[in-house]
Amino acid sequence: MSQPEILTSIQGRLGVITLNRPKAVNALSYNMIGLLDDALTKFEHDDAVHAVLIRGAGARGFCSGGDVVTLHQYAVNNDLDSAAPFFRDEYQLDHRISIYPKPYIAIMHGLVLGGGVGISAPASHRVVTDSTRFGMPEVGIGFSPDVGGPYYLANAPAGIGNYLGLTGAHISGADAVYAGLAEVRVPDDRIEALVQQLESIKEPGQIDEILAAFDTPAPSELAREAAWIQDVFCADTVEDILTGVQHVADQGHDVAQKALKAMQRHSPVGMKVTLEAIRRARHLSLAETLAQDLRTTMNAVAGTELAEGIRAQLIDKDRNPQWTPARLEDVTHEDVEAFFAPVDGVEDLVIQA
Repeated sequence: MSQPEILTSIQGRLGVITLNRPKAVNALSYNMIGLLDDALTKFEHDDAVHAVLIRGAGARGFCSGGDVVTLHQYAVNNDLDSAAPFFRDEYQLDHRISIYPKPYIAIMHGLVLGGGVGISAPASHRVVTDSTRFGMPEVGIGFSPDVGGPYYLANAPAGIGNYLGLTGAHISGADAVYAGLAEVRVPDDRIEALVQQLESIKEPGQIDEILAAFDTPAPSELAREAAWIQDVFCADTVEDILTGVQHVADQGHDVAQKALKAMQRHSPVGMKVTLEAIRRARHLSLAETLAQDLRTTMNAVAGTELAEGIRAQLIDKDRNPQWTPARLEDVTHEDVEAFFAPVDGVEDLVIQA
């Protein structure tokens, strides 16, 4: 018997949503997006529910992202007609979470990547743990951050968003708090006790008090690296950023060396589109960023880099993508601008706030 992909329950005054694909680290299928939306509607209109909590089944993580195998099929076939509804509905769900009328608490343990960021970063209450590995690794598959990612990265401390977007680095829970992507860090072994306390609330205002009592701050490695990251990753172009990373790496700096290796293997097109997306998102709302994301995503599905990146990383697993162009200097301004242009046959996303 197949298991339902989403589990819902009411525990005390808490509406609980559990992503239930643990073998896939709860990667989001199209079906799950609809089920999540239905669950939010049910809990919104239930007066017995004071707040909603979302978590992921299994020890490996909250959500590893979207269903990349299906995305590969879309990209290989340039199937915009199938891809557009998936992403349109996903982005609308992400925005709905950001304006949800009841407290929405995300428990972000283990892997929180890509699409998992989309359904947790807009939460009113964001809880990370000591196992959290948070990231927007899209450049590794010839893509750029979506699900509102450019908005969150644009609002991170100076240079940090560019660093996360261009390297695809996975960061700790403490780092996520430093970067403004979460507020509270709770050890994994105290999460069940936290949930029990939240179940007992008599009114929504108690949530902040409970979370504060469980909050266990820890040092952020990202904060320790902030000075050189700001110096290097605030440069105007990916080429200049890469040169700066090379300079720091040549001094034997471990984090810079990892960043350098990552950027050297990532898609030149993906990195340039990522930097531009973050730059534009500094002047956009979340809703406007999600509209931008639909354009960049659909243009990626229509292109070649996304299909090649997923093939190399997840299908054939040869870890040897053949990017086109292969060099940063061969990616033109016009190439990048094209990702932000309307997509033939795909209506722009208009979110009614």
